[in-house]
Parts: sequence; C-alpha cells; structure tokens
Amino acid sequence: MRRKRLNVVLFEPEIPQNAGNIMRTCVAAGFGLHLIKPLGFDIDNPKFRRSTTNHITWAEYEQYENYEDFKSRNDGEYYFMTRYGKVPPSDIDFRSVDSDRNIYLIFGKESTGIPKDILKDNIDRCFRIPMTGECRSLNLSNAAAIAIYECLRQLGYPDLSFTEVQNGEDYLESYDATLGK
Repeated sequence: MRRKRLNVVLFEPEIPQNAGNIMRTCVAAGFGLHLIKPLGFDIDNPKFRRSTTNHITWAEYEQYENYEDFKSRNDGEYYFMTRYGKVPPSDIDFRSVDSDRNIYLIFGKESTGIPKDILKDNIDRCFRIPMTGECRSLNLSNAAAIAIYECLRQLGYPDLSFTEVQNGEDYLESYDATLGK
C-alpha cells in the first residue's frame, strides 16, 4: 500500500456494513484504510464487496494481525475516537502536524471500542463527538465520516474536487428535463 498522509484505522471492526461504508468514505476523501484483525467478516466475501458499493476496487487498504503489528509498520500522529475523550475533533489542530507526518484517526470495534489500556496511554490524543447524555455513541461509520471531514476541513480538503467530475461541472445547467439527460 502506498502510504497516504491521511488515514483511518479500524481496530477489530465487527460489522461489515460499517467497514464497507467507511471504506467508501475513505475512497471519497482520499484516506488510506488500515484494518486491525480479527475482523468480524471476510473481506474477500462478495457480500462485503457489495457493502463497499464496490469501492474496494479503488480503496487503498492494508490488514494487520494486531495493534502491535500496525504500530510497528506505521509512524505518525495517532488520534483516538472514544466516548471517553474530552475534546471534539474540531479541537484537534490537524494543521499543526508536520506535512511529512502521517495522520491516523483510530476507531474501535462496535461492541467495546478501543481497549482502555491503549486509550489510557494516549489520553491527550483522545477525542469524542459531542452528544446528549442520553446517547452512548453514534454509528461507527457516521462517527468516522464526521472525524474524516473535520480533518479535511481544517486541511482545506487537499486534492478533493469542489465540483461534479463524473457528469461534468455544468451538468445541471445543461440538463434537459424533457429528454431526461
């Protein structure tokens, strides 16, 4: 995998639809994806491919045997999404990370999150999405999308298009409703 500056890490993801949706978001956002085993699904299964809406074709992803394997192969700035974080992602200054350093947004498994011993050792790198006290957490793929796009917003959406590419920038202006095209 070609190393990307911006990355999402899924620690032992359990639900294929969440991982597939996050993979699609990573493709759209230009992020690399790192999957730490065990996975709760078979990534080679056609059903998983469908959950990515076949964006797995364009995804840059890598799998790791465990967290130690991931850490040994990836140097950079780690940030951990957890309900125990005390700051929102908007309080992390992603712009201050040296441009030659990779950024890793790390998300835990749906049932238990990131192990507490990892979080405790990185408490100053933990963040959460603010929400009411009645809600324990958001869906993993929604939470990942919020954090990904906050990071991108701060960095000025590097290498992303602000206009429609596939149908053309002026598609709506030239759209003919009577012809349906």
